[in-house]
Amino acid sequence: MSGSLDLNILLKAYAIGVFPMADDRDADDIYWVEPRKRGILPLERFHLSKSLRKTLRSERFETTFNRAFPEVLTACAESTEDRPGTWINGQIENAVLQLHAAGHAHSIETWFEGQLVGGLYGISLGRAFFGESMFSRMTDASKVALAHLVARLKVGGFALLDCQFQTPHLQSLGAVEISRADYSVALSAALSGAEGAATATGADLLALDRDLDAPPVSSPRATIVPGPISGCRILQALIQTS
Repeated sequence: MSGSLDLNILLKAYAIGVFPMADDRDADDIYWVEPRKRGILPLERFHLSKSLRKTLRSERFETTFNRAFPEVLTACAESTEDRPGTWINGQIENAVLQLHAAGHAHSIETWFEGQLVGGLYGISLGRAFFGESMFSRMTDASKVALAHLVARLKVGGFALLDCQFQTPHLQSLGAVEISRADYSVALSAALSGAEGAATATGADLLALDRDLDAPPVSSPRATIVPGPISGCRILQALIQTS
């Protein structure tokens, strides 16, 4: 498929378990993917290792939600020594930026001494969050971002964290592979009642911020930028909701 991605088609694709990819950063076209084996991270099975607990308690990093979405997207699309190629081309990047403006795409940022050192982004639909990509420029930076995301999803009443493909890194954090049929059942349950909306009843990406006695907010749209979340608060949320 070439040309710009229609956002309605893109959201409908996610709603049936299909997502776009490109062969490389400079590719003109995208193709649609529906893996036979799907990687998901059951929220209750997130592996909070002793080292990650220690990192969170140390308050070495600060994390934020939707503070620097374009920068996270750009970092995820960059080639690195460990990842010479990327599946995020211009088409996908432009579409995701529009999804962010519409309140469907969100980022978690990890900061060290004011510098962006890690993060991830994904798409929310109903009680499902589709994790798209992550990056790390310091040890544990992406793990801390994922811990923040899991805490936010658990407190917010989400039912599915889709990782698309299983990797050794994600497996070490609790991700598992399930069949296409089992994924379809899980996705259907997570989208039940959503009717294409950014959230469904019981799903709230900002619940973690309200739980912190932050100023009241009424919408999960991308224009809302809550304050930073401490590592200890992430740890507390993960433990309390386990």
